[in-house]
Amino acid sequence: MGSLILCHKKRARRPFEISRIHMRIYTIEELCYYICNNLYLIDYTIVNDRLCKWLADELELIEMADELREKLREDCSMEDFILTILRKSEIYTAAEINKMKNVLEQLQSQKNVEKEKYKADSLQNSKEYEAAILVYQAILNKERDESVDSKFYGRVYASMAAAYGHQFLYEEAAKAYHEAYKICEEQELLKAYLYSCYRAMSQEEYEKLISGNPVLSDLNTELKEQIERTKKEIGLDIPEEKLEEWKKDYRRIDKQQGIC
Repeated sequence: MGSLILCHKKRARRPFEISRIHMRIYTIEELCYYICNNLYLIDYTIVNDRLCKWLADELELIEMADELREKLREDCSMEDFILTILRKSEIYTAAEINKMKNVLEQLQSQKNVEKEKYKADSLQNSKEYEAAILVYQAILNKERDESVDSKFYGRVYASMAAAYGHQFLYEEAAKAYHEAYKICEEQELLKAYLYSCYRAMSQEEYEKLISGNPVLSDLNTELKEQIERTKKEIGLDIPEEKLEEWKKDYRRIDKQQGIC
């Protein structure tokens, strides 16, 4: 059994508003929850004297507010400011705080475009696939940052493809995996592209894709064997005709709903 966490009872009469996203916060628990789930968004909207005043006046956390004000006078890092809030709140364990410290340190050394990808990856890990796709698209639609690793944008395409796959949008996933492969030239990305094509295309279209291409033909053999192994492992035995019917249904639903 985990340890009992005693929550703070004080609720603010006037909320603290995070201006950039128009969020209103009423308790220290809500503040900490926001911080932990939006580490990539931490900036001047949180690290300021206004928050210190709110903590003191509304939540009566005088000691925390005084310590944070002192850190601001010392021109502390955003990371130090945030970790002080998390420690003084006494909501999280030392191990949890250390994990967040590591993430903050990693983010501190990242470029803006890398932070954007971290944001999208976090959304995808939380199964917010549509929101993640929008962030990935925004990264790809901006002017390229030549200072990042040469394969960075390939990884963005690959991550976006995975998000499409989770939504059964295999045609879009295939396009994104193809772009990822062109940049990174990694075999696993080519296999993911082929699998997406297999799920998106009719049998005739798929056979036409792989015919005459020895690389794709070999990958197709490997892919089919992997699919069969997975079916046996989970006790699934679905006829190929049924899978083909399902794929047609998915494509029809996508068109009716205008999914792009």
